[in-house]
Amino acid sequence: MAGEGFWNDQEKAQHRVAALKEAKSRIAELDAITTGLDDCEVLLELAVEQGGDAALAEVEASCRELEQRHDALELKTLLSGPWDHCGAVLTFQAGAGGTDASDWAQMLMRMYTRWAEVRGYKVEVLDVVDAEEAGIKHASMRVSGPYAFGYLTAEMGVHRLVRMSPFDAMGRRQTSFAAVDVTPELEEDPDIEVLEKDLRIDTYRAGGAGGQHVNKTESAVRLTHIPTGVVVQCQSERSQHKNKGAAMKMLKAKLLQRREVERDSAIKSMYDNKGEIAWGNQIRSYVLAPYTMVKDLRVEDKEAGETGNVQAVLDGAVQPFIEAYLKQRAKQK
Repeated sequence: MAGEGFWNDQEKAQHRVAALKEAKSRIAELDAITTGLDDCEVLLELAVEQGGDAALAEVEASCRELEQRHDALELKTLLSGPWDHCGAVLTFQAGAGGTDASDWAQMLMRMYTRWAEVRGYKVEVLDVVDAEEAGIKHASMRVSGPYAFGYLTAEMGVHRLVRMSPFDAMGRRQTSFAAVDVTPELEEDPDIEVLEKDLRIDTYRAGGAGGQHVNKTESAVRLTHIPTGVVVQCQSERSQHKNKGAAMKMLKAKLLQRREVERDSAIKSMYDNKGEIAWGNQIRSYVLAPYTMVKDLRVEDKEAGETGNVQAVLDGAVQPFIEAYLKQRAKQK
């Protein structure tokens, strides 16, 4: 930071300062736990010498607090990927199941919005394509906050819903699918070259609420990278120029992620378009009828990978599933 020219590029300098702050906080957390453990040992010796339930209860309470802090730090160590500390861009796509699938995609969008809000993350909707009858065909949103991408990589895949369909006149049980994709929101411009000749740029009118401007100007931008077929779109800004810039950053992030994925065949088999958004490809099932249960099909520990409180999960309580998957993934590696 004291080096010559460090502050010449303010944006880059701020990212470096943030990285330093994060590194210092990790060390401070570890030091605090170590000091706390030493204090507990001293307290235990005093409790043994003096006797009495009150002194032992104090030691127990201190140990429980240390264990919680240790578990939180341990979870952070699982998020050590190159982009895990970044924010994330979530993309939702309705799959097999007709109107129920479109409604399910919107339910998933709401679920992750609630999850993000509880964690104090900022959520911004970037693009929404409404379905004809109900729900959404496609949508994307930005989740800004520390380690948002690291946590949300656990949610990338096909999600399956089983319920009594509110769109079926006979009230029959319906199975529907929706896919969730996750891309890092890179802090610095990715080192990816995108040639103008490789891009197809489409502009269109933004949808949804927003006043006269939204309906009268083609400010929304869709970018298609022709060699790879990767498509991104953004309509969150009033300016077409700003939307194009945001979409280009999203495209570069996807291409960078794709490049890294191709180096890892194990991840590639999981990530590669997540297969068809239908039977046989789901990572998690949400059952509302004839019984209630959410089951993560990747987590071997039944207690960690299942719950009967479906409504709580749909209201954003997905963190236990995220942590269970991250721990199992680390163990397998």
